[in-house]
Amino acid sequence: MKNRYDRRRFIRDASLTTGAITFSKSLLATTDNHKITASGRIGIIGLDTSHSIAFTKSLNGFNPSEKYNGFKIVAAYPQGSADIESSVKRIPGYIEEVRKLGVEIVQSIQELLTKVDFVLLETNDGRPHLDQALQVIKAGKTLFIDKPVAGTLRDAIRIFKAAEKNHVSVFSSSSLRYMESAQEAAKGKVGKILGADTYSPATLEKTHPDFFWYGIHGIEILYTVMGIGCKQITRTSTDNTDIVVGVWDDGRVGTFRGTRTGSHDYGGTAYGEKGNLVLGPFKGYDNLLDQIIDFFKTGIPPVSKAETLEIYTFMEAADESKRNKGQRIFLEEVLKKASL
Repeated sequence: MKNRYDRRRFIRDASLTTGAITFSKSLLATTDNHKITASGRIGIIGLDTSHSIAFTKSLNGFNPSEKYNGFKIVAAYPQGSADIESSVKRIPGYIEEVRKLGVEIVQSIQELLTKVDFVLLETNDGRPHLDQALQVIKAGKTLFIDKPVAGTLRDAIRIFKAAEKNHVSVFSSSSLRYMESAQEAAKGKVGKILGADTYSPATLEKTHPDFFWYGIHGIEILYTVMGIGCKQITRTSTDNTDIVVGVWDDGRVGTFRGTRTGSHDYGGTAYGEKGNLVLGPFKGYDNLLDQIIDFFKTGIPPVSKAETLEIYTFMEAADESKRNKGQRIFLEEVLKKASL
């Protein structure tokens, strides 16, 4: 993981020192078939989540960070969930908030795509993501998809297949991946990670698989420090709590605790060869936004398709274990079934 970050830092530094030739979209260099872009117009799909407001304030607000120079949110298509009340009721207020920050409200995704270079798919409801993402992908626009990447594992697979077929870069992540302590663990602060326990709220939304809606946050922390390679899981579930135990292919064990009572908090512990590291606290969305802007500049996803799909396979396997009264479930079988 360290090599990947070193390489990305080199690309950023190179882009700052190259300026002899200016193209219409400020293309400064090309590496590994990815054009490095110094500026761009960003569009939002879905004003039914606080993430849309947070990103707009950071990019369009007073005195934005120099890291975001050249990138602005210029247009938004507000429609998100059609029937999740907690999401639908936010839209009118969020429309007014982004308008005050200079964002044009458009009437369709197709109209949005004529006005932007990059897209933030922010719709809180994962069910329409497949249709929304396919429109963006077919238009050839680099795409960030906020959690959940889709409403089902099968839809998530279809999104990534379409992106590959159309040679479009796609990236999805929870903001919790970029919690400072989780990144420190992933980069080797306590040596090789021997195991991890993570937790987050896991409120349920009847229209989604259990952890797609909110448990994704704690599971993303788990994968940030453990990496891919989970072979099997078991889940214990009660009305207020879920415990998922995963066994990785090298014998390491990682656990996720999802809560529906008590403090609304995120964190955990990473167990390393050189000691243990407390994971947390979560401080906000800007660390994720930094990654998104780097992604828009380079076209290089900071999280691989393989890792994202394994996270969603893990969550679908957890539902399968619950349906089977805590039975052990193998991720390979769940992914194979979803891929048919």
